[in-house]
Amino acid sequence: MTTRTQVTIIGAGPAGSLLSHILTLHGIDNLVVERQTADHVLSRIRAGVLERGSVDLLTRYGLADRLLAERFVHEGINIAYGGRSFRVDFAEGAGSSVTVYGQTEIQKDLYAAIGAEDGTIVFEASNVAIHDPTTDDPAVTFIVDGDEHRVESDFVVGCDGYHGVSRPTIPSSILRMWERVYPFGWLGILSETPPVNDELIYARSEYGFALCSMRNEMLSRYYVQCALDTDVEDWPDERFWEELARRLPTWAAERLVTGPSIEKSIAPLRSFVASPLRYGNLFIAGDAAHIVPPTGAKGLNLAISDVAYLAEALVDHYERNDGTGIETYSDRALDRVWKAVRFSWWMTTLLHRFDDDDAFATKLQEAELSYLEGSPAARAALAENYVGLPL
Repeated sequence: MTTRTQVTIIGAGPAGSLLSHILTLHGIDNLVVERQTADHVLSRIRAGVLERGSVDLLTRYGLADRLLAERFVHEGINIAYGGRSFRVDFAEGAGSSVTVYGQTEIQKDLYAAIGAEDGTIVFEASNVAIHDPTTDDPAVTFIVDGDEHRVESDFVVGCDGYHGVSRPTIPSSILRMWERVYPFGWLGILSETPPVNDELIYARSEYGFALCSMRNEMLSRYYVQCALDTDVEDWPDERFWEELARRLPTWAAERLVTGPSIEKSIAPLRSFVASPLRYGNLFIAGDAAHIVPPTGAKGLNLAISDVAYLAEALVDHYERNDGTGIETYSDRALDRVWKAVRFSWWMTTLLHRFDDDDAFATKLQEAELSYLEGSPAARAALAENYVGLPL
């Protein structure tokens, strides 16, 4: 069966769903194709920190009612090292704040909005393939319930993640990729316990990095740096809590409330950027185009900024016959991506222990942290990047 729409979007995660919602509000026909079930997409435990620009965008497009009612507003973070800790004040350094609101909740809000608009998401689509992306009639084919479907459109947008089909559709002779794989991961747990602090704690210790985060007032998210070959089965809850406590400053460890984990997993850390983000009438966005370590809380926010630029470009094309945004999308998005990659790399190297670090490297880390603690200008630079550079 062959159908036609204006924009075909591959991937119904936050990037693809948000783009679909914005296009629909502008009267641009679109179809979203997703290989997983809706329940699977909603079950992903992902990011929870939103930049000010991300919140503004979600608000502008009518997606923030529940977010604004239930969110936690954080005006700083705490950094611990060498037995002491200090606070980076976002309001003082950048005149803004960040919002803690889980990605799962954003996804729920997006699906509710798309459903209310009678938008179309095709779930459980297998054998997804992109055809003729450099022509005026690119097509996406897929199979649902044994039936083959072909959707022709003006544009195809790949929001299908690192392992999706969209990025590999760009010929290797054109596509460039940069990658930095870090020699460790994060062992994370989710627990129905009150957060240890009302703001995030980033801790560097002789035992490795730790992060204290939260999803709500009775749902905490904690991480400890671990080896890449770590087996989750070797980390019962009791061992995790003990390891977390010894990496935290004393004041935080004494306030830590422990309990059974409801989710436990290991996430490797890496930086990855692909270029260009456009090939003919195919665009890629979000994790299909770039991945950053979670240290700087940038992954979801970069997906949102990609969508902001691409939605603006497509609206200009359809409403004003202006192709400038389409021509500049890749360069515009990548400029912001690389700045976020730099910040995430800096935060990661600042706070983690590397196996090959010698005494000199350790002293440099300590000096950098001491400088950050004592310098208002350095803290302001961190705050500016953390709350988010302008969209």
